[in-house]
Amino acid sequence: MTRVLVVAKAPVPGLVKTRLGKDIGADAAAEVAAASLLDTLAACADAVGPRQCHLSLSGDLDEAVHGERIQRRLADWWVTPQVGEDFAARLAHAHAEGPGPVVQVGMDTPQVTADLLLEVAEGLGAHHGVLGPAEDGGWWVLGLRDPAHARALVGVEMSTPTTYDDTRAALVAAGVTVGLAPVLRDVDTVADAEAVAAGAPSSHFAHTWQEVAR
Repeated sequence: MTRVLVVAKAPVPGLVKTRLGKDIGADAAAEVAAASLLDTLAACADAVGPRQCHLSLSGDLDEAVHGERIQRRLADWWVTPQVGEDFAARLAHAHAEGPGPVVQVGMDTPQVTADLLLEVAEGLGAHHGVLGPAEDGGWWVLGLRDPAHARALVGVEMSTPTTYDDTRAALVAAGVTVGLAPVLRDVDTVADAEAVAAGAPSSHFAHTWQEVAR
C-alpha cells in the first residue's frame, strides 16, 4: 500500500513562511502555515488513512501555532524528525525511512486533495516516479515506486526557478521513468495566498487567510 509522506516545518513564528511574514507579520504567517499544514494532513489521511501517513518534521510542535490541534490530527500517524545537512538530503532520508511506494508532499499546497494524491499513486503503476510541477519552477509532489530512488535528489538545489527541471533530470539520470502530475501553486507570497484561497474557498487555509488578511 502506498505511504503518503509530508515533509514539513512546525509552524513556529519567525521560522515558517518568512517571505509572507515580511508582508503580514511573523505571527500571521505562522497562522497561515498552520492552516496549510492542517489542510495537507487532512487530505493525506483522507487519501490512504492515517496509519499509512508519515510526517517528517523539522521543529517542535510544542512551540508551534495550533501545535496541540496539529498533534491531535497526527493521531495514528508515523512522525519522525528530519535528518540531513540540507533540504534535498532531508527529503531523501525521509523517503528512505519507510517502504515504498511513497507519495511525498510539503506544506505549501493546502489546496491538495485526496483525489490528487491518489492520482499520483496510480501513476506509479506506469512510471517509476511521478513529479508535479509548481508554478514557481519548483515541484509540489514526488511519487516514487521505490523510495531508494530519492537518493537522486541529493545535490539538487531546492527552491529555485529550475528545481522542477533539475529534479526531473536527476531522476531520469538515475534511471527513473517520470510521469507528470498536475501543476499547483505554492503559497509563498500574498498573491499566492490570495489565489490559493480563492481556488479552495472551503479550506481551513482560506478561512484563516480571510482572518489574517483583513
